Order: sequence, then structure tokens, then C-alpha cells
Amino acid sequence: MMANRRDFLKVVGLASVGAVFSRGLVAADKPKANRRPNVVLIMTDDQGWGQTGYYNHPALKTPNIDKMAANGLRFDRFYAGAPVCSPTRASVLTGRANDRTGVPSHGHALRLQEKTLPAALKAAGYATGHFGKWHLNGLRGPGVPVLGDDTHCPGAFGFDQWLTVSNFFDMNPVMSRKGKFEEFKGDTSAIIVSEAMKFISASVKKDDPFLAVIWDGSPHSPWVASDADRKPFSQFSDKSQHHHGELVAFDRALGVLRKGLRDLDVADDTLVWYCSDNGGLPRFTPDTVGGLKGYKGSVWEGGLRVPGVIEWPGVVKPQITTHPASTMDIFPTIADVLGLPDSVMLAPVDGASLTPLFKKAPASRKKPIPFRYTGKGALVDNDYKLVARSIQRGQFELYNLKDDPKESKDISGDQPEIFKRMKAAYIKWNATVDASVAGKDYPEGKVNPGEPKSHFWTDDERYKQYFDEWKNRPEYAGRLKKRPRKKPKKK
Repeated sequence: MMANRRDFLKVVGLASVGAVFSRGLVAADKPKANRRPNVVLIMTDDQGWGQTGYYNHPALKTPNIDKMAANGLRFDRFYAGAPVCSPTRASVLTGRANDRTGVPSHGHALRLQEKTLPAALKAAGYATGHFGKWHLNGLRGPGVPVLGDDTHCPGAFGFDQWLTVSNFFDMNPVMSRKGKFEEFKGDTSAIIVSEAMKFISASVKKDDPFLAVIWDGSPHSPWVASDADRKPFSQFSDKSQHHHGELVAFDRALGVLRKGLRDLDVADDTLVWYCSDNGGLPRFTPDTVGGLKGYKGSVWEGGLRVPGVIEWPGVVKPQITTHPASTMDIFPTIADVLGLPDSVMLAPVDGASLTPLFKKAPASRKKPIPFRYTGKGALVDNDYKLVARSIQRGQFELYNLKDDPKESKDISGDQPEIFKRMKAAYIKWNATVDASVAGKDYPEGKVNPGEPKSHFWTDDERYKQYFDEWKNRPEYAGRLKKRPRKKPKKK
């Protein structure tokens, strides 16, 4: 990590902190020198690598994603931290591979012993807010409002403000504002961006730098889009219409967010990072992964590679890069930008700072990108990718993604030295993950007791009081049955 902001400014080719923010000051009332950059992280749920307009999708139009990509750093090889949602979210907040953090798959809780991005920025004087899907408190099933006394709510990891549901959510959601349940009407993408903008506006008014994390529930099932948003896809199945319609709504909400930042005159001061949480879904028309191999849940490119863009006007040079990057790089990059000490992150850190790319991409990535998910794994080292079909049985394959982006030919026999080197590196890395799983990274040397086990909220005693109230909500249809009232005990 770079020692301070001056080192970072040398990287992007600016002489002083004031120079970073001196551009775009025509409409400003006062100089913005020495202002710390704001950060917005916005993530979709199950959006595949091929589902953007800038990749010439045959039906889907995403004008606002396209504008953001044209004005920022567009990654053509951006990777989710894992091929499903909760693990990737853990990697965003920690900079570490998901298994290290106690999140091997969806619906697992992020350990309280982890060091997180919002906690680091809060300690640095930032206002911090989370809006939308959480899925790091151990609950499975359709999204429900997170309880105020949930030990693993967003507030436990450094968020001052949060409007949150446990998992995926759709039209007319019921959400939790720091434990207080609120019902909303309308599209979820519009709702959470509107609520995030209220938080951002309040922070700007107070002249506080802010971190806004906006985790959408689209285009995850149950796929409910408005008639207008699904209309352009009338030639496809009903399911495909709704799925793509949800992305239309997300794109529109992204436009509202970007315009809102400009209207508040903080766009030049704000780093906005957009990506998806895992690869696309199978059995949709048109296809979701842009011709890549595999889908959500696999360690093939279609399960891991996702859209990714960083926009920071005046600092990040508009460009398209094939430099491999991942959600594990988000925390290290932001810590680097702010000049935070290495101690804000828990070692080992699997991500790397991407600030050198803000001006011009280096020739190659020095730190390979590792993955481990339910006994399978992968290691991306620039053009080469090692795939572990089974870590336990030692079943490894090697691919050259530049020559073979669809991973159709195992070249481990053709490139024995590269295969041997990458396999040895992965096995060594995997051993460190085993140590992390056992809690060896923590000062206590072990995992503290009390971490919740993954479970369905329908089996959680804390939620049973809401069953009668929620049994007619469409998102919970079939999951809740009317419970017989208990007869009073005889005196």
C-alpha cells in the first residue's frame, strides 16, 4: 500500500491534493482542496458479464452503465470474489478471499473478528451507509428486514446508517432502517438509490466525506419488472422479460445516482465503483454470460467474471483495460487512495491496490487472483488460469484465457512448467486459507464463539412473530403457513 496521498498523486500524475479536485470547479462556490474523496460502491445481484449495452447485447440497452463505462475505467476482466453472492460481499468488505472470513457460501455470516472497509472509513471520519441487500448475517431465504438487535447487522461492521434486507428483494419491499421496519412502494432499484441519495445529500450538507454501499436485489429471482421495463423483451419468455426488465430499472436508477452526484456538485470528488456479485444465470434468452463457459456457482469464467467500472472524473482516466481485477481489490484500492495504514486490513489480504491503473495499466498484474468455493478453486495469473475441479483430489487444469477465453482446452500438458508453478502456488495459498478458517489470523488465534450458523429465517424464532403479517406477501408465498394459535394454559 502507498504510504500517503502524495504517493498516490504521483501515480495519477497530479502535483497536489488540490489539483485532484481543481477540475470541474466552474459551478463550485468554494475551492475543494484537501477534500477527501467520497466512495460509492454499487453492485447488482446475478448480472452476467454479457449483460451490458457496451458489450453489444442483442436486446438489452444500458445507456447509463455505458456512459459510466465510457467516462471511467472499464474492466473487461473483472472478477467477483466468488461465484455466489454472500462470499463476494465478504470479499468487498474485507479484501480477503471468502473462506478466510467465515463465508464459504451464500447465507453465511461474516465473522465479527474481520476488519472491514466501512469500519476503517468510519474511523477515518467518513459517514457510512448501507442500502439494499446484506446477506452476511447467516440468514437464508428471500430477503427479510434485518432485526435491530441482529449481532451481524450492517451496524456491527461499521455502517452508521442502514436500510437493509437480509437477501434478495423485489417490488414493494419491506425493509429495515436500523431495526425499524418500513414498507416501500415501487421498484427496488429506484428505492435504494433514492434512499442512498438522501444519505449522500445529508453528508454533503454537513461537509462530511461519505461511503455509500448500494447493493441491489436485481436481477435476482423472483424477477418482477414493470410492464414498461419488460416490454422491449416481448419476444422472449415471461421469465426472461422480467429478468432483463429488472436490469432496465437498475440502469435507470444508476442514471439517477450519477445525476444526483453531479447536481450536488460532488461527482468529481466521488469514486463510484460498479460491479455484479457473481456470474450470470443459465436458461435465459438472450444468454447472460456473453459466450463464456459456466454460470453462477461455477469457477469457470461465466461464474466469476462480471461487469466492472470505476468512475472518478478528473482522476481516473477513461480507458478500457484487460488487466485482471476483482472485488478483493476494492478495499486495498480505497485504503491506498486515502493513505490508510496497512493495519486497517486483516492479513493475509488477497486483493491488491488498483491505483496504478488510474493513469495507465501496467504491463501485468503482479498478484494472482485466487478463488476457493465449496471444494473447487481457481487462480488467475494474467493470461493463465488454473482451475481446480477438486482441491481435495488434486484435480487441476490450466487454460490460456487470451488464446482460449471459453476455457475449451486444458493446456497443462502443453505448458508443464507454468502448470507446475501455478499448482504449487495455489496449494500453498490454500493452506493459508485453511489456517484462516481455523481463526489463526485473529489476535485470539481462534474463531470466537457465538458466530451464527447458516439457517433459514423461517426457522428463526425471532421472526415467527411476523409470520401472520407476512404470509400474504408475494415474496414469501408458499414459505409461510398460518400458525395455529396456542391455547391459553389452564390455571
